Amino acid sequence: MPRVCVAVGSVSSEDESSPRDKAQTTSKGFSDFCIKNIKQADFGRREIEIAQQEMPALMVLRKRAAGEKPLAGAKVLGCTHITAQTAVLIETLIVLGAQCRWAACNIFSTQNAVAAALAERGIPVFAWRGESEDDFLWCIDRCVGGNTWQPNMILDDGGDLTHWIYKKHPSLFKSLKGIVEESVTGIYRLYQLSKAGKLCVPAMNVNDSVTKQKFDNLYCCKESILDGLKRTTDTMFGGKQVAVCGYGEVGKGCCAALKALGAIVYVTEVDPICALQAWYEWNKNVVVREHLDRMKNGCIVCNMGHSSTEIDLVCVCVCVCVCVCVCKPVCLLITLQVLADCRCINRGFHCNVCQAMALIELYSAPEGRYKQDVYLLPKKMDEFVASLHLLTLDAHVTELTDEQAKYLGISKHGPFKPNYYRCVLCLTHTTTHIHDVFFICIVINIVINCPHRY
Repeated sequence: MPRVCVAVGSVSSEDESSPRDKAQTTSKGFSDFCIKNIKQADFGRREIEIAQQEMPALMVLRKRAAGEKPLAGAKVLGCTHITAQTAVLIETLIVLGAQCRWAACNIFSTQNAVAAALAERGIPVFAWRGESEDDFLWCIDRCVGGNTWQPNMILDDGGDLTHWIYKKHPSLFKSLKGIVEESVTGIYRLYQLSKAGKLCVPAMNVNDSVTKQKFDNLYCCKESILDGLKRTTDTMFGGKQVAVCGYGEVGKGCCAALKALGAIVYVTEVDPICALQAWYEWNKNVVVREHLDRMKNGCIVCNMGHSSTEIDLVCVCVCVCVCVCVCKPVCLLITLQVLADCRCINRGFHCNVCQAMALIELYSAPEGRYKQDVYLLPKKMDEFVASLHLLTLDAHVTELTDEQAKYLGISKHGPFKPNYYRCVLCLTHTTTHIHDVFFICIVINIVINCPHRY
């Protein structure tokens, strides 16, 4: 049988028993949580303190708004990656007045020590690295709390929490003021609900905010793709042939990082605009059995998307890629290195400031401002997030004169772009219009079905 190498990070040093089977309490007697080991809290706290140094914009927001408490009375259910960076976001929301309960959106990305540190601070958190699918749903259900806790806001990454509440606890939507969603997957689910007339509350699309698209999807993925690949494989990429499926913002970042290592990068695309970009600058079951059969021994397969649907994992686990040598009647075994069960290995910085601002906007908005639909983060708030980052970088933005502002027809304090402005040329399946794109095309000779060499 073929061998499949699944790299999910080292967990051998930890207790393999399920946290569901043991009761734990913090030093103060708090027990409303389920994590791997509460004794790791001190180490997790140090990780969170280090992360705070790398997230100055969010810390500035925490300091500025702490006195106003814009989230006072907010009860936030969260389902995101539970990392040191997310912990900074959660504790910021609490400083701003919110109560929080949290579960993980990914079964492999939870940092157990960080989860312990959050629990030690009295935050109900239900997550550990290496959850089974059953554990994953159990943690979400425990996080929701049934009728014992009435949330009024949801912060989701992937839509699993929102879907679970629709499925198991629909009555909770009566008290909800809004949903904030970060990922493409979750936004797609929300647009489907809105189109079917089943979206019960307003939702904020953080994924398509400019700061999220540029900083999280493009620049941060340049680093997280290398971190994920190097940490799990320790492979030299110079001279390797790499196929990147998709050339959106994430794909652009991955291509740039891999090319910088000396890899020979190929890009595949179905969108003609993204394909054209790939040529000039360089969904479900994207990688299936026929692709796996052609891969060389030792090929690395990973996914930068939210879930594992892009790669046909069933074909990896059942009779993967057996290569038959014509000269000898011997079947050669092919070893594939499948990282994190083909789930997202992108664990870089997420645009947590956007999430916090979206929660504040939906929670504090006057009744009637937002209907039961999906909205983009207001451009004024998008620009405010960017200004917080600039402030911490000691960068100074030139201010328009009154005459210039009058000529351009905008306020000198912003917003400087209309709400439809996205700063990107690529499309996703959640985008319905193209704006601010100007092409002069005489002949476009692109065969979309063929990979383009960068």
